Amino acid sequence: MAGGWTRDGAIQDQIDDTVTDAVLFARSRIPAGDGETHCTECGDEIPEARRRALNGVRTCVQCQSERNSRPTLSAFNRRGSKDSQLR
Repeated sequence: MAGGWTRDGAIQDQIDDTVTDAVLFARSRIPAGDGETHCTECGDEIPEARRRALNGVRTCVQCQSERNSRPTLSAFNRRGSKDSQLR
């Protein structure tokens, strides 16, 4: 499908790049290495089973649940439409 001045397949390239960036960002946030024995946020002990199940764990279940409930913002906007630029 023609997209005006863009070449064929440019939209799919943008979609692919956005997905690739999201996957790389998500992978970079996966903890690795030795974990902590105590939560870095509240100081409570992290159970042994959680430390064995998750490499590099740094927070207890309660603190991690609170962190996961916070809204996050995406750093990428490749839409380029006027609507997205006005926000």
